[in-house]
Amino acid sequence: MATGEQAWLEERVIRITDAHDLRLAPYRNVRERDLVGREGRFIAEGKVVLNVLLANAAFAVESLLVLENRLAGLTEQIRLCPDDVPVYCVSRETMDAIAGFPMHRGILAVGSRTAPRSAAQLIEALPERSLAVVLCGISNHDNMGSIFRNAAAFEADCILMDETSCDPLYRKAIRVSVGAALKVPYAREGSIEDLVSTLQRVDFDIYALSPAGTESIHAARPAARTALLLGTEGEGLPKTLMQTLRTVRIPMSSTFDSLNVATASGIALSRFSRFSGI
Repeated sequence: MATGEQAWLEERVIRITDAHDLRLAPYRNVRERDLVGREGRFIAEGKVVLNVLLANAAFAVESLLVLENRLAGLTEQIRLCPDDVPVYCVSRETMDAIAGFPMHRGILAVGSRTAPRSAAQLIEALPERSLAVVLCGISNHDNMGSIFRNAAAFEADCILMDETSCDPLYRKAIRVSVGAALKVPYAREGSIEDLVSTLQRVDFDIYALSPAGTESIHAARPAARTALLLGTEGEGLPKTLMQTLRTVRIPMSSTFDSLNVATASGIALSRFSRFSGI
């Protein structure tokens, strides 16, 4: 690192040696607690996720907490932060004491969602050719993160979740999504029935995924506006919706129960995305 750059970095960061420093309170015991629900604030981990966070104007960085041996490699990211965003630098011992476990990535950020949009606003902004993912009762944070990662990989235009689904800004969901939870536009509100009705009013073809689907997913063809509806494992989608919507299944062995919902989302998105060649 050049001398001038090193001097700038040293002036920019705030070195802290006390794990109980009140300025570090949002980072304390991140495994046991989370910031979701506290005015939209959340914890982001790792350099890849930080890059996604900094690239999306819908989110803001409130502060950074960086392990001292990772500081030199974050110069570009720190320059992207506004001058009033504090950058805290700590030792390995202090970092682990703050987090409550060995924090190998050594990079944490507190972020906030600055401009949330309602489901109606999100749907209204979609292009004429759109692929939406609709989630009902997805309460597992690993599954939520994986679904967001799949949606980003296959360029889904948005994810809509009912109010019974978990918050994608939960720390683990963001980490599993590799930052996709901060990239794919989403809304989480209301009932699944209301979300389905809203999509139907603007001419979306809705495919409900279920092991009991009446049609193979390989026979289904994407429309100009397509929505993939996924339900929680076990209970699945509400029967009232299954009776009124087009249902599709992923062909698989009859000797096994079903696929994980995150895996099913990847297969379905691959089929209906613009990359399928259909």
